[in-house]
Amino acid sequence: MISTDSLEYISGKLTNWYDDNKRDLPWRDITDPYRIWISEIILQQTRVNQGLGYYHRFIERFPTVEMLADADEDSVLKYWQGLGYYTRARNIHKASRQIMHQFGGVFPTQHNDIIKLAGIGEYTAAAISSFAFHQPFAVVDGNVYRVLSRLFGIESPIDSNSGKKEFALLAQELLSKTSPGKHNQAIMEFGALQCIPVAPDCSACPLKSVCMAFENNLISMLPVKSPKKKSTNRFFNYLFIRFQDSTFLQKRVEKDVWQNLFEFPLIESDRLLNSEELLDDEAFKSLFGNVDEVEIHKISNPMKHILSHRVIHAQFFSVNISKKDKAFNQFIQVPLKEIDSYAVSRLMELFLENNGL
Repeated sequence: MISTDSLEYISGKLTNWYDDNKRDLPWRDITDPYRIWISEIILQQTRVNQGLGYYHRFIERFPTVEMLADADEDSVLKYWQGLGYYTRARNIHKASRQIMHQFGGVFPTQHNDIIKLAGIGEYTAAAISSFAFHQPFAVVDGNVYRVLSRLFGIESPIDSNSGKKEFALLAQELLSKTSPGKHNQAIMEFGALQCIPVAPDCSACPLKSVCMAFENNLISMLPVKSPKKKSTNRFFNYLFIRFQDSTFLQKRVEKDVWQNLFEFPLIESDRLLNSEELLDDEAFKSLFGNVDEVEIHKISNPMKHILSHRVIHAQFFSVNISKKDKAFNQFIQVPLKEIDSYAVSRLMELFLENNGL
């Protein structure tokens, strides 16, 4: 059991440090739950310096929950393009419509209502509740795990069920009851700027006198994570088909990576194919069998894209055709000059950028 005096000392040190060191960010020192929500979802898998531009662009396009709810999903995904983890974008779109239908367009103020919105878990609900409504719910993200594990010398894996419960209870115990929002901002900012993952400057840390990891030389060993799951490899052979001044796209509608994003026609295989193997592939022949003068005139360099527990190995075959068979009716024919209006994966985006599209 940690004494109340110790907890209050740590919380006070954190908030004092925060006053002196916090970054000037557009979602700080505001109480607008909508903007706080969007910033937190963006920052879940994105560094602040990378997410800042996306935040401004998204808020400029969808400044209110009503405008977000009124938009179609393709538009939302387009403005999320490049951030990855597209389920987050689909969920905020779904949640915006929940807010319109269930709460009359007003963002809910109670934690138990906020956490029922699509895509909002314990962390995001706590962040919104404390930042926007000053409610006493502790946030626990990667930065908080790191700070707490080092301060209190906790060796429980942060990604285990028992570890998550242990850290959640400790974070709640440490939380300032008078300034929960500021405390939450402080401990996250402290982890982002001071108690960083590798080689933190412990000599400048205001909490080094009470840090068990510093005292026991365990900084580099905490926090502890469970062994990583083995990644699976997938191999995508994309067909960039040019027909006159247009190309062809399809939408990924299955519950798989990049759901509801657009891509070129795809042949997935157990390895990346060469030209001869592609021409002999049954899926390729079924598409091009009745099309004369099929010409593969370029193959991109192999590309590797790492996702959670998956590694996508991809290459792009540039194919020219002079006429199209009815098999092409399964795709969307898109003028090349309009391809930028479709939401695509980062992998597709890189290919388009590299080819001036």
